[in-house]
Amino acid sequence: MLEVADVIRLHGAAYREQAGAALSSVQKRALRDISTCRTPFFGGHVHQCDHCQEKIFSYHSCRNRSCPKCHQDQTIRWIEKQRGHLLPCSYFLVTFPLPSELRPLARPHPKKIYGLLMKAAADALQKLANDPHSLGARIGALAVLHTWTRAMLFHPHVHMLVTAGGLSSDCSAWIDSKHPHFLVPVRALSVIFRAKFCAGLKKAELLNRVDPTLWKKPWVVHCQPAGRGDKVLDYLGRYVFRIAITNNRMESLDNGQVRFRYRDNQTQQIRHVTLPALEFIGRFLQHVLPRGCVKVRYYGIWSPSHRRQLDRARMFLPAVEPVIDSSVPLLLAPSAVPVSHPCPLCHHGVLTLVQTLPAQRSHSP
Repeated sequence: MLEVADVIRLHGAAYREQAGAALSSVQKRALRDISTCRTPFFGGHVHQCDHCQEKIFSYHSCRNRSCPKCHQDQTIRWIEKQRGHLLPCSYFLVTFPLPSELRPLARPHPKKIYGLLMKAAADALQKLANDPHSLGARIGALAVLHTWTRAMLFHPHVHMLVTAGGLSSDCSAWIDSKHPHFLVPVRALSVIFRAKFCAGLKKAELLNRVDPTLWKKPWVVHCQPAGRGDKVLDYLGRYVFRIAITNNRMESLDNGQVRFRYRDNQTQQIRHVTLPALEFIGRFLQHVLPRGCVKVRYYGIWSPSHRRQLDRARMFLPAVEPVIDSSVPLLLAPSAVPVSHPCPLCHHGVLTLVQTLPAQRSHSP
């Protein structure tokens, strides 16, 4: 199967030469790690079959947070942990896109703009939810930053999984949203979001770099029911530990042209994109977050500092028996006894560890 790593191995050097000083150290590291993931560079183990005596080489993952091949177990653990925090109530998915006029500002200042995007979205939502005319309660919200479309174009936005209701100000009751398809007035939410973002830019001394007419244009915020939250959580979890594209969407690499597929949001039809390899790498790298940039945040009663309120809210909601998803593989606890691995070649013997391969980490990114 074609992988992003294959494209980088073949064309990464040419891209580095083309990008030059514009390539950040984090992007250089991502190129190196992804291209050497599960190769001798990161070391590994050698197992030998006790029946056919054949040796099986197993190399370590790079663990880079942008790698499409890593983090499967970490993703499963994260999703299961978040499911444990879900309250037995309905949810909404609220999406706050960054206006296109602000995307040029996000490129040179990603850490500031992404952080402000998440904060302005959360502050606006909490302010409106606290208003008795809208909801009059303290909600819980999980925010995840995305910077891409399914075609890997640059489109920063924040997805927020939000409780369809919240804890009253005196923590004495749970207040449900007034309508199953309506959380807060979206137009009012857009106005507050715009004002919060404008104030944040002013504080960051970046307001003078934005066209003043932007603050007179309507901003767009999407809000839709999300059932019990499980499906949205699964979707968000896929990209908490990776970015932009998964390897199973890669189709071909021929004559320096990369072809991949995606599902159109509007029509739900499968579409195909063919790009020169260097452009493909460029699209991928623009979603590599700078060092220290936080991708996931928790607000309201889901905030770590308000976990007592979360427990309090759970008291007012009906208890629900946990549902075990058989499609999610169970992970061994650290104290569990390791399972013997059968030989994938002869299918009769059992693999035994015979050698540990050291990592070759002396190379610079």
